[in-house]
Amino acid sequence: MTTKLTLRLSPLLIKRAKVYAKKHGKSVSQIVGDYFSLLSQSAATKRMAPLPLTQSLRGVLKESHVSDKDYKKYLEDKYL
Repeated sequence: MTTKLTLRLSPLLIKRAKVYAKKHGKSVSQIVGDYFSLLSQSAATKRMAPLPLTQSLRGVLKESHVSDKDYKKYLEDKYL
């Protein structure tokens, strides 16, 4: 059994959704339903392992002695 859901979206987004759905042979409702299913599945599955590049960078800054004050000064110098 299905139930009706009303979404408020910009006209441009609705147009894009309809084009995407047509291109993939689905309705906008099916696309939204698939997305919600994907969201609930990813929340239920265990966390993904980090990518190799991310894994290789772990601990690189461990011995760094940068204080919050140093970082704040860096940002002030960069953006002011």
